[in-house]
Amino acid sequence: MPIRIQNDLPVKEILENENIFVMDEFRAMHQDIRPLQIGILNLMPIKQDTELHLLRSMSNTPLQVDITFIKMNSHVSMHTSATHLNKFYVTFDEIKNCKFDGFMITGAPLEQIPFEEVDYWDELCEIMEWTKTHVTSTFHICWGAQAGMYYHYGLNKSELPKKLFGIYKQHVLNRKVPLVRGFDDEFYVPHSRYTAISSDKIHNCEALTVLAESEEAGVLLAMANGGRQIFVQGHFEYDRMTLDAEYRRDIGKGIPIDVPVNYYPDDDPTKKPMLQWRAHGNALYTNWLNYYVYQNTPYELEEVK
Repeated sequence: MPIRIQNDLPVKEILENENIFVMDEFRAMHQDIRPLQIGILNLMPIKQDTELHLLRSMSNTPLQVDITFIKMNSHVSMHTSATHLNKFYVTFDEIKNCKFDGFMITGAPLEQIPFEEVDYWDELCEIMEWTKTHVTSTFHICWGAQAGMYYHYGLNKSELPKKLFGIYKQHVLNRKVPLVRGFDDEFYVPHSRYTAISSDKIHNCEALTVLAESEEAGVLLAMANGGRQIFVQGHFEYDRMTLDAEYRRDIGKGIPIDVPVNYYPDDDPTKKPMLQWRAHGNALYTNWLNYYVYQNTPYELEEVK
């Protein structure tokens, strides 16, 4: 899939070196095609890492996708340069009168803070309400999924006894739903979080359909409104070394942390981690873009409602 991004976005070179087809603005302007408009509300501290993860994950369909990165008005990022944000990101105020085929709300390292105490919670609520009428399908990731299920359905998170950290086996529950088309009965996905929305709460919410779940990690994947809202409590988009970097960061800060589950061979952090989730991550993002964005969105974006 050609991903259209700004010519000088730093991750462009990395993607090209991975043989991922990235289209610059000049070439895109000369194609007679209506690309999908995807907005990404990037709430992670180090924006460039998440940009790379998500763009890589959406690179496996023949669809052309235009990406718009969005930042919060009500929060100042301390871990990404103002130059990068000002050059490659827009604010919600700048796009709130636009409509999008698809929209993504990322995670954020805020699990242990009550939602209402997050400094940009009111703005995030405004954005989540806006997605109901301005987006064909919204994809929520990790903390973004918990925030979405809390805002839309009143399902609050609870703190876990210790950090859920590692690669956990998942089971497909509803194979007929296109979002999990091509999935194996069992598959593995990274998790890295201190909180969860209990499986009972999610299963008992009539609006939500659970598609995949783990005995150890709880509900992974759920959707509502025929796929207009999708919630993922894990990280299909992580690369091989993401959990390794988190593990070594926490060790360096003196934060108590266990070796990530099912990650290093023999649980030995000196060994190269096993990459066990890439194929299912590619399938998930491809299915989302195809069945819930491309197949459902109107040709004229103004008709999204």
